Order: sequence, then C-alpha cells, then structure tokens
Amino acid sequence: MDTEDSRKGASRAAPADRLYLLLFLGNTSTVVPLPREGSVVIGRAAESDLLVEDASVSRQHARVGVAAGEAFIADLGSHNGVRVNGERVQGTRPLDGGDVVTLGNVTLVFHQGERPLPERRALEAEGLRARLSEELDRVRSSGLAVSVLALEVESARVPQVELVRALYGALRLMDAVGQVGGTLLVLLPDLSGEEAEAAAAHLVSVLTPLAGRVRAGLASAPGDGMQGDALLGAAKAAALAAAPGETRVSGPSMYRLALGERSVVVADAALMRLFELLRRLAVSPLPVLIHGETGVGKENAAWAVHHWSSRAEKPFVPLNCAALPESLVEGELFGHERGAFSGADRARAGLLERASGGTLFLDEVAELSLPIQAKLLRALDQQVITRLGDSRERPVDLRVVAATHRVLADEVKAGRFRQDLFFRLSAAVVVLPPLRDRPRELPLLARAFMDDACARAGRPPLHLSAATMEVLGAHPWPGNVRELKHAVEYAVATSPGPVVEPSHLPESLRSKVDAPPEPEAARTAGGAETPMVFQNLAEELRTLERQRMQEALEATGGVQTRAAQLIGMPLRTFAFKLKQHRIAPSRGRGPAGE
Repeated sequence: MDTEDSRKGASRAAPADRLYLLLFLGNTSTVVPLPREGSVVIGRAAESDLLVEDASVSRQHARVGVAAGEAFIADLGSHNGVRVNGERVQGTRPLDGGDVVTLGNVTLVFHQGERPLPERRALEAEGLRARLSEELDRVRSSGLAVSVLALEVESARVPQVELVRALYGALRLMDAVGQVGGTLLVLLPDLSGEEAEAAAAHLVSVLTPLAGRVRAGLASAPGDGMQGDALLGAAKAAALAAAPGETRVSGPSMYRLALGERSVVVADAALMRLFELLRRLAVSPLPVLIHGETGVGKENAAWAVHHWSSRAEKPFVPLNCAALPESLVEGELFGHERGAFSGADRARAGLLERASGGTLFLDEVAELSLPIQAKLLRALDQQVITRLGDSRERPVDLRVVAATHRVLADEVKAGRFRQDLFFRLSAAVVVLPPLRDRPRELPLLARAFMDDACARAGRPPLHLSAATMEVLGAHPWPGNVRELKHAVEYAVATSPGPVVEPSHLPESLRSKVDAPPEPEAARTAGGAETPMVFQNLAEELRTLERQRMQEALEATGGVQTRAAQLIGMPLRTFAFKLKQHRIAPSRGRGPAGE
C-alpha cells in the first residue's frame, strides 16, 4: 500500500482550501482534485471522469458533487454499493473532511484542503464489528487479507483518548481503531504475515512511552478464519498470552497429542486444558463419564484416559451400546457358554471379561436397558461376571469409561437410567464442547485434516480459499469433528488444483452456498434443449490469474518486479498472490516446494 512519504507528498500536492479525494488503489495513492462547482463520475467505464480500473467497481459507480462549497456523494446504482465510514449510502449523502469512502475494493478519503480534519475517534464495539464485516467482504471478493491487532494496556500514563490519537497518527487512513472493554483493537486492511507483524511492532513502540507495558495479539483473515467475532477473540487471546512489549501471533496453536497407536489433533486452548484434566484423572482409579454430542471425539478422550493410565499395556475394549439390539447386548457384555442358546456352538468370553486388567469403554451408555444396567452395576461393584448358560462367577479387574450424548441426570429423573449406576459411573465427569462452540479451532483443524489427507494421497499440500473458509465457518457441524474430517477428506479427493473451492466440498455444505442463477438452455440442431455447463467463475478467474503470473515470471526469468509490471499488478499484491497460489518465485512453475 502507500507509504508514509507518499501520503505526505499527496497532502502537500493538494491545493490549499480546495476539495479533493485521495484515491488508494493497489500500492499507490493519487490526489484527485474536485471542481469548485460540478461533479465527478467515478467508474470503470472509459467515459468516467475518474477512471478506476478495478473489477469490484461498476462502470458508473458513484458521483461526487460540489455545490456552494459543500460536497456530497451519490450511488449510481452500483453492484457493490457505496459506503462512507462503513455505512451504506442510500441516495445522496454529504461528505465531511476525513470521510472514508469505499467503492467495492477501492478506498478513497475526502479532504477539505488545508482545513483541519475532524478528530478520528475509536469505534465502539458495534461500529468495529460492522467495519470488520465490511473488510471480510473485501477479503472474500479480492483474495487479499485483513488483520486484527489487539492491544492490552496495563498502566496507561495518559487518558485513553491520547492513546487513540497516537495510534491514528501512526496508521494509514484506511486503518481503524476500536475499543471493546479495556482492549484497543486496530483493523489493518490488506496486511497479513510479516507486514502485519511489522505494523504491530511499530504500534507497540508508539504506545509504550504513553502506556508503559503493552501486550499485542494479531489474527488475520483468511488464515485464522473468516468469522469476525472469532478473529477479535483470537487477537485478544493472543494479546493476553503475550509478554509485555511482545506481539503474539494467533495460531497455529495446534497440538498433536501422541497417544500410542493414535494421535489426537487439539487446536483449542480450552480443549487442551481438558485433555490435561484427563491426564490427571487417568492415574486415579476413578470411573470417568464423558458428555458430548455425536462426533466430538468421545472415544479419543476415553482412549487418552486408557493410554495415560497404568493399564495402558492391557486391552482397551470399546462397545457402542446403541449399535446392538437388546437381544445381543447381554451376551456381548458378559459372554456365554456353549449351548447357552440356539447357535451357541462354542463358549465365548464377553467384553467385560476381555477388558479385564484394561479399560472398558461404554459409548452411549444411556441406551442400555434397565435390566442390563442392573447386571452391569453388579459386575462393576463386585468385579465379577457370570456368563450366559453358566453359574460360575468369574473375577474381573475393570476400569470403566462411559460416554453419552444425553444428560444422565435427566434420564434418571425420567426413570430411564438407574440412579445407583449413574453415581457409580460419574465419579469424574468431563464435558466435550461441540465444534460450533470452538470457532477458532475450526480453520486449524481443517488445515490439519487437509494436510493429513494430502499426505495419504501423495499430493502436495492444498490451500483453502477464503470462500471455502467462509462456508466451513457458517456450517453448524451437527456431526462435529468427525463431520469436518470427512468433509475435508472429500474436498482433497475432488479438488483438481492447488486451491480448495466451495464447489469441492460435500453437497451437504455446498447447499448452504447461494446457488448461481440457472443458465439459459442452448438449443441443438434437432430442437432439443441442452443446458450449458459453466465452470465456477471464482475458480476460473483464480486459474487464469495463476497462469498469467507463471507466464510473466517465465518471461522475466523470475524477476518479480518486472513480472508484476507485465500483467499490471502491484508488486505487493503480486508477492502476496505468489504465496496464495503456491507458485515458486524462483521458477514461476508449479506449487512451491515441488
């Protein structure tokens, strides 16, 4: 984007006491003088008074007019609309000095010559979320980025308004400062990675003389997700975890817990603390009851208890109590002798007997019938079992971990679950939250599952587009982590290129995306109607953009500056998209790392 020098130079170039617009496009800024009387039409059409060559701008997008020394702006029926300071313009709106005008992905700032601009104040929570939502829309349409910087000030030496003034003095005109509670939040459009970290470090250095100890946290879209509240929360959590004077980048705070023959991906701090609790419970003999919806990973939690316990070398025996018909449950649990029933041609040990010395995992334990519950309680209390067709008691040494998606206390009140068995199983209760309550974890888990699936398929790592992240973030995930894992594995199998688009996701997720209008049928020579086949437009544009960038790099021998000039793309945008498309800059051919 523009530099500090370019902004200062632009301001000096503006005539005194004249009205003008400062246009930001790519990495350049341009002063656009306005007439003393009259209007300027802004658009993409060649006949526009101010020609803006950006796909997000309509052919005739907006009109800025001046009458009697006062300026106004009007939307000319544009597709992406006109916003002033984040608010959608309906009809005509007056302009004040310092107003930030957004036309699609293009930003302009209205100036009133050398007259002092109104002081920029911190946005309140609602205004900040609205502005962030607008920036996320730009990320979806432009493929660029936006970062959120959270600043935690411990002992400010000056009023908060002075801190805000100092921040605005160090920021670009397109940036914004907000305040939620005691946290200062800064929106940094078009910045991510090293550029965002450099901007954050500079702002910390600006505030430190005024505020003493400052902790900073940084989160970016689309990498850390496309949900506004999740980004704000991620930035604030990172700031609280940072040391004074440090900028902590949110993520990838992902852990792979190695649990013997299994590994569990954990990307949420609260869930990590929960697994630490399971580690402590594992060394005790207490029965553990795990609550959680289908697919949240209850069996993985039970396996963790087994793995971390002194029984780890003994069997881990799982049983889904909801998967067996009532007539088979008793035989599965307790075993049977030969001839105990029709078809019992040989003796067979039950699951309780096979789990002796180890851990028995009873998934969906609430689905057991009351008679089976009574027999299970006796086996757990006395540590003995009796096979069907036998009168002998056999000793067992059992550690039980049970799980259910139901609230067992309610099942007890309803008479569907024995109270004594409930007390026996629930000495320690652990609740696994559903995936929809862990929005910060979703993008990290999605990338981890995608990397695993790519490795198994023997293909280079793929990239999730911003549109795909948006679809994943909007889905309620009734199947939780299991559903996400299957969705990502499906996308890896169906994606032909390096970027996963919404069209590569399972139908259950794609149906949430706005369907494109139906194409008109093309008539064949015989008069029959054959529907036209369209490629996803966003995917087609990305493919074309990647191809042109590769061709430009080849033509210039890998010199990025010249390659960017060849295709008319700002160098900073070119460098960003090299990473996005996974193009190796040294060769200009194929994904990075190939």
